[in-house]
Amino acid sequence: MKLYYSPGACSLSPHILLHEAEMPFEAHLASTKTHKLADGSDYYQINPKGYVPTLEFDDGQRLTEGPAIVQWIADQVPHKRLAPPAGTLERYRLMEWLNYITAELHKGFGVLFNPAMPEEAKALMRLKLADRFRFVDQALASRPYLLGQDFGAADAYLYVVTRWAAPMQVDLAGFEHMARFMERVAARPAVQRALQAEGLSPAQAKA
Repeated sequence: MKLYYSPGACSLSPHILLHEAEMPFEAHLASTKTHKLADGSDYYQINPKGYVPTLEFDDGQRLTEGPAIVQWIADQVPHKRLAPPAGTLERYRLMEWLNYITAELHKGFGVLFNPAMPEEAKALMRLKLADRFRFVDQALASRPYLLGQDFGAADAYLYVVTRWAAPMQVDLAGFEHMARFMERVAARPAVQRALQAEGLSPAQAKA
C-alpha cells in the first residue's frame, strides 16, 4: 500500500492514521506545486485531481479525498477505536465533524494559501476561520477529543488544519481547549512518527 503525500499538507492526516493503525505502507512524496513524483514522473497519472492524499492499494486501485481515506484506514483496525462502527449514530457524528473540518476550516485556508487572493478577502477569511474555530474550542471544553475519550480520524484532520493557523495569521489566542488539544495530539507517538517522516517539527506547518 502506498500513501502519496506532500509535507504538512492535509495528507498528513491519513499519514498519522496509518501510523496509529500500525499498518504497513510506503510513503511517496508528491509535489503539489510541480505535480511530479520523486522520480520525475507525472503525479496526474496517479491522481487526475493533482492533489494529495492518494492511497494506492496493492491491487492498484486508488482512493482519494482525506475524509474517505481516514475512514477506510480506521475500519481496517476496529480494535484501535479510530472510528465508531459503521451504521451507528456515533459514526455519523464522525462524518459530521469530518464535513465541518473540510468545508468550514480546510476550505477557508485554501483562500489564505492562494497568492492571487486580495488581502481584503484574506482578512475577512481569517475572521471567519477564527469564528469557526471558536465552535470547535467550545466542543472540546467537555471532552479531550472530538468524539469523546478516544483519539480518532477527525482529531488527526483537525490537528493538521489547525497547524496552518499560525503561519496564515489566523488568531486562535484564548482558545484554551484548542491549545490543550493540539498539545495532547502532538504528544502521540504516531503523530511524532508521521511528522518525522515528513521532515516536520510539531511547530511547523505547510499547505
